[in-house]
Amino acid sequence: MIKTFTVFGTRPEAIKLAQLIDELSAREEFDSETCSTGQHLEMLEGVIDVFDFSIDYDLGLMKESQSLSGLTSRAIDGLSETLHSADPDLVIVQGDTTSAFVGALTGFYHRIPVAHVESGLRSGNRTDPFPEEINRQLADSLSDLHFAPTEDSRRNLLEEGYSDDTISVTGNTVIDALKKITESIRHGSLNPNFPIEVSGFEDKNKKLILVTAHRRESLEGGIREICLGLSRIVREFPKVEIVFPVHLNPKVQETVHEVLGGTSRIHLIEPADYLTFVGLMEKSSLIITDSGGIQEEAPALGVPVLVARDRTERPEAIQAGTAKLVGTDAEKIFTEAKQLIEDVEYYDSMAKATNPFGQGDASQKIIKEIKAYFG
Repeated sequence: MIKTFTVFGTRPEAIKLAQLIDELSAREEFDSETCSTGQHLEMLEGVIDVFDFSIDYDLGLMKESQSLSGLTSRAIDGLSETLHSADPDLVIVQGDTTSAFVGALTGFYHRIPVAHVESGLRSGNRTDPFPEEINRQLADSLSDLHFAPTEDSRRNLLEEGYSDDTISVTGNTVIDALKKITESIRHGSLNPNFPIEVSGFEDKNKKLILVTAHRRESLEGGIREICLGLSRIVREFPKVEIVFPVHLNPKVQETVHEVLGGTSRIHLIEPADYLTFVGLMEKSSLIITDSGGIQEEAPALGVPVLVARDRTERPEAIQAGTAKLVGTDAEKIFTEAKQLIEDVEYYDSMAKATNPFGQGDASQKIIKEIKAYFG
């Protein structure tokens, strides 16, 4: 029996690992245990409820206004002690968070093989996104198995000297999660708790725009520019409404509410649980975001994405035409949104482009590779 130890600490990690954890738990050849660092505790709870998986070890590391160095040092201590107790055969980490980097590092320290889910993503800039770009490079360097979501990610790893026999192209596990949730919503077994009335948005004359923004590199002016662009969109288009789940970061909260608070047809809400967020994505005509994961999810739903960043580690979305980089310039955000709202042919070229991130079977492919690794 192969004992796996899956580490996560943020909502995106939990979402992207949920189906893999479920698959591991359902197979008799695996003994699956999970560990939450608690990096973003409040935002984890809804994911765990929706996907119905348990946490075997909870380090509870979250502190108010915690520094990256403080979180990292506490995570190393907590994970090191937990790994000694759990004694797994394989540590599994996902993505580019501090939890992923520290999970890979402590696995390496304990001489336990490490598998990195969503391996090989690169933006080409060490500080953008910060600290994610370095986190994922470090996690890759510490890993024995690299599960690349796309061929581009595989090529990145090969160019950096990683052995081809450690790399598997699997698709992205977020599509696995999205597939499960959308099917459950459509069958009525799960029901989103929408923060506004959304039933009228099937009318093509009305449009719902979903927005997220939280990047550290945008805190010194970028978030404000995004908000100014949104304000202009609703002034120009009276049949557009915007839903903006505002990140819990106090700096994000302060700027967003200062610029957009009280603006008609812009709904500033608390961070939505994943079920509700997926429901909002399905209802949306357009998504404006600086998130990485949404660049992967929205194409599967046929929703164009304007990426409020200067560069992306997911160039496949740009190449496929499902997403477009607009940076954090209010004028460019408005101009690109205006074209998507007014130009049906242009909109369809993005909405109907092929999703480059897989078909929802990444977890099964990952398990096959894990079994092959252990013989």
